[in-house]
Amino acid sequence: MALRLKNITGTYGLKVYTDAGTYFGEIDEAIVQDNRVVGWRIKASPSSNLSKIIKGAKGAIIQHSLVRAIGDIFIISGIVASQSEIEGQSEE
Repeated sequence: MALRLKNITGTYGLKVYTDAGTYFGEIDEAIVQDNRVVGWRIKASPSSNLSKIIKGAKGAIIQHSLVRAIGDIFIISGIVASQSEIEGQSEE
């Protein structure tokens, strides 16, 4: 079985969903340290769960370890959305 590789620039603009199927945003940038991807900057769009949870949010940064799959879309751990909800409620 051949390993399917993806360029980092090919991931920009991909839609990000939680493993529960909730739309979270779009990939804006990869955070690279010592030739390894350590995180992802996700841009909040008006229809994303991220902008609904945290009003006025422009985006979020998640650790690469929370990414479950990368293909035509990104799938991230649902714990990211849960943590954002907790932080959004504490700011009110």
